[in-house]
Amino acid sequence: MTKTPRGVRVRRAVCRVLFVVGGVITLVCVLLPIACWRDDLAIERSMGQAVAQVDSVSFNRTVVRYATPDGRVIIPSQGVLYPAGLSVGDNVRVEYDQTNPELARVAGRTAVLSLLPVGTFLVSIWIVIAAVVTVLRRFGTRV
Repeated sequence: MTKTPRGVRVRRAVCRVLFVVGGVITLVCVLLPIACWRDDLAIERSMGQAVAQVDSVSFNRTVVRYATPDGRVIIPSQGVLYPAGLSVGDNVRVEYDQTNPELARVAGRTAVLSLLPVGTFLVSIWIVIAAVVTVLRRFGTRV
């Protein structure tokens, strides 16, 4: 029985790890739009509408403030869904789940908006993984 050189074993292990990492990233990227659609369905089942003011915009969330018909002021702790293009001080129509007013989205925007960025990210990740695996395999045959 011949032993496989250590360098070849390491390259194979790195390739396997890259494929596992790619698989986990793919799973997360598939689950993200599904979660967005689930939130959209919850909003559509018991929809309320309001005009919200944008209080802050950061990389990970956009905070809005709106009032429900019963006079409660709601500031969703996780921010508003689909906030692209909003600026501090803007007034924007929001749709929210009346049973859970913390769940709100910009009116007229849906989970479809998540497909392009998630898809682009996923394709980019697999291009990088394919390039690295190809280089590792070619390097391994020249040893």
